[in-house]
Amino acid sequence: MRIIVVLSVAVVCLAPLYGESSQHAVAPSYSTASVVNSAIYIADALAPGAIGTIFGKDLSYNIAIGLENVQNSVSLGGVRVFVAGVAAPLYYVSPTQINFLIPGNLRPGDIDLFVAREGTAGPHVKITLHDAGPGLYQWDAGMIASVHGAGGAITSENPAHGGEVVVVYGTGFGKTDPDVTSAQINLAPAQIVQRAELRVLVDGIAVEPARILYAGATPGFPGLYQVNVRLPAVIAHDPEIRIAIGDSISPAELRIPGR
Repeated sequence: MRIIVVLSVAVVCLAPLYGESSQHAVAPSYSTASVVNSAIYIADALAPGAIGTIFGKDLSYNIAIGLENVQNSVSLGGVRVFVAGVAAPLYYVSPTQINFLIPGNLRPGDIDLFVAREGTAGPHVKITLHDAGPGLYQWDAGMIASVHGAGGAITSENPAHGGEVVVVYGTGFGKTDPDVTSAQINLAPAQIVQRAELRVLVDGIAVEPARILYAGATPGFPGLYQVNVRLPAVIAHDPEIRIAIGDSISPAELRIPGR
């Protein structure tokens, strides 16, 4: 089902090219505005249990990836990210980017965050967590990371069709029931607690709730969420899909290949 590829997108997050810093004694540099939802790069879309991204300078000396054992990767490449005083699991570090898992047991509100790199600490910044901040990952610019319910990536060569079940992947969908904490690799489905406030919009029109078959954590991949939805019987070419949870909604103009 290409889930590992989706998570690789989450880890790398279309990272820009960088040059390794020659000033190894310089403290990590970043700001509140550069701590964002890893799927959509928006600072105001952070939530408990989401994968966050920090952009900055001198964040690490080298590239390191913790994909295979993220729940135990609270130190990666000599780097730690402290969220509300607790070291957060890390997916990826480089001199210009860190991907980390926001602990799922935190409450919405302003919290403290800072990066420590081999004994040198960056600034303490305040980030704001919301109940949900849905963002959808993309295979390519503007095209949502998605698969057919029967398996196989949704692409222009293998598009979705009206009436079929599709699965779209994202992060920031909020707490789940049963609770999935950052210390666990969940192997069973866990629906989002705000399921009653969830809407899936296809070209701006909310689908019937009965068409939403699952909305929750992707088993085996902390911070990754999915929505399984049956598309309307008739869809436009490359329909736009948005996920709304309460007052939060994923950005417009993100689509799946379809006809």
